[in-house]
Amino acid sequence: MVKEVAESCVESVMMEMVSAYCNRFYANKPELAARRIEAIGYQVGHQLSERYTMERPRFTDHLDAIKFICKDFWSELFKKQIDNLKTNHRGTFVLQDNRFRWLTRMSIDPVPVIVTDSSQDPSSVGTTENKAEQATSMHLYFPCGLIRGALSNLGIPCAVSADMSNLPACSFVIRIKV
Repeated sequence: MVKEVAESCVESVMMEMVSAYCNRFYANKPELAARRIEAIGYQVGHQLSERYTMERPRFTDHLDAIKFICKDFWSELFKKQIDNLKTNHRGTFVLQDNRFRWLTRMSIDPVPVIVTDSSQDPSSVGTTENKAEQATSMHLYFPCGLIRGALSNLGIPCAVSADMSNLPACSFVIRIKV
């Protein structure tokens, strides 16, 4: 019997987790919040990878494991495969999701800032966009942790980062540690 959780519940839990770590637990320390969110994703990814590979033979090379992440692992989580996989064949892989589900309802459009006082610090005008982008990027630490945890469980130590320059598209860059 397969157990499933409604997608809206997963999205709500993730949004609440990011909100709690960024606004309550580590409000003044965004790097600690990011590290903790990524660590939670790591644990979840590690456990899910264990579950999804229980009846499979071990992967013979890094590329097979990455293909598993792109096809099977991603399909289990997001009901679709990764849209594009690129590699330099030297330990760096780029996974492109053109419509990453957890970012489809987010926007980094800045709220218009109206300057009424000419003595206002000009460096504070662009901070609205930076804060919106930072808040959105906090939601990517969890899936980075998912990928890193899954690959760690498969015996592949790596570092994972994300790029969200064109929402809702997202790229995950995996660098295998040698």
